[in-house]
Amino acid sequence: MSVIRQLFTRRMAICVFTGFSSGLPLYLLFNLLPAWLRSEHVDLKTIGLFALIQFPYTWKFIWSPLLDRYALPLFGRRRGWMVLTQVALLVVIAIMGVFSPASQLSTIAWCATLLAVLSATQDIVLDAYRRELLSDAELGLGNAVHVNAYRVAGLVPGSLSLILADFMSWDKVFSITALFMLPGIAMTLMVKEPHRAAPPKTLREAVIEPFHEFITRNGWKSAMLILAFLLFYKLGDSMCTSLATPFYLDMGFSKTDIGLIAKNSGLWPSVIGGMLGGLWMVKIGINRALWLFGVVQILAIFGFAWLAAIGHHAEIGAYARMQLALVIALEALGVGLGTVAFVAFIARTTHPAYTATQFALFTSLMAMPRTFANAAAGWLVESMGWEGFFMLCAFLAMPGMLLLFKVAPWHEKLHYPLH
Repeated sequence: MSVIRQLFTRRMAICVFTGFSSGLPLYLLFNLLPAWLRSEHVDLKTIGLFALIQFPYTWKFIWSPLLDRYALPLFGRRRGWMVLTQVALLVVIAIMGVFSPASQLSTIAWCATLLAVLSATQDIVLDAYRRELLSDAELGLGNAVHVNAYRVAGLVPGSLSLILADFMSWDKVFSITALFMLPGIAMTLMVKEPHRAAPPKTLREAVIEPFHEFITRNGWKSAMLILAFLLFYKLGDSMCTSLATPFYLDMGFSKTDIGLIAKNSGLWPSVIGGMLGGLWMVKIGINRALWLFGVVQILAIFGFAWLAAIGHHAEIGAYARMQLALVIALEALGVGLGTVAFVAFIARTTHPAYTATQFALFTSLMAMPRTFANAAAGWLVESMGWEGFFMLCAFLAMPGMLLLFKVAPWHEKLHYPLH
């Protein structure tokens, strides 16, 4: 089957729906919720505290064994949890807009927390389902489709819902946004339950065996190298972009410049890059994709350093805007390519019997550097300036690349764990 024909298969269509369903609630929390609170005159410090609702995405591996061990009635082990979380997300999103930020802020905070827990739980089961649905050869392309549908979903709460808010009340906006969970629910009801491996027989087995299997698969040294790679591969890239908007402002660009250029130069290179990367991975394999796409990520960091070296613009003209568009497009391309290869590597590293737990653990590890290193980013910029900070980010990207010699050798095109 040709690469293009592989893109137009039923399994790839399912990945579109899993990605869209996964991205919608996350972008609602990150984009729509702060806009709603600010429009209702909630102070910025309080809105900033709402960032704490990201914790369920980092700690989801704690309850992921429950999804490996227990199957809900009627729909099966994976589809049962998918239906439950998707229907619950639809209801919670619709209800959230009923409350008033002026007088019921604590209730909204609890709703947002519940939404984050449900969203993280949906991510656990969708990742597990996708791993069991796709063959090893389809992992690169399937995860590219999923990641890009995930990003496109951000256009609903991040664009459409904000436009609707200018013409109708917030409760209606949230109700309409909630309806975008329906395609995912319809998909879940129509697909079949995958059966690639027998589920754990006890909760103890579901908790302990995923870790035992991973460590004993190729020895603890190999396991530690993989865990280190998961921590470091996107460290420099993630840290570099953590303060992107303040950096653009410091360079003299207006909020309008950033908003218009970021929307047009950021989203589509990321989506197109991710899709091309997925198609290319079918040809070259996940290992080589990690090498090549990792280089693009580092080049994107040097793009930020170049913009910092140019310095603050006293006047913003067409040439300055072109420079900003180029840096944003390169960064988006690097993120798009690097993420699809990285997620495909994570999926390939999981064992079918413990997909939910191992996938949740690995993606949580991926998020940890972003949480802790990014917290120090502001202090580092104050200490060494923007140009020095970006050069440090490029340096921090190197350990992940060096670990590729051990975890994903260039000449070993297929390197799947023995299941």
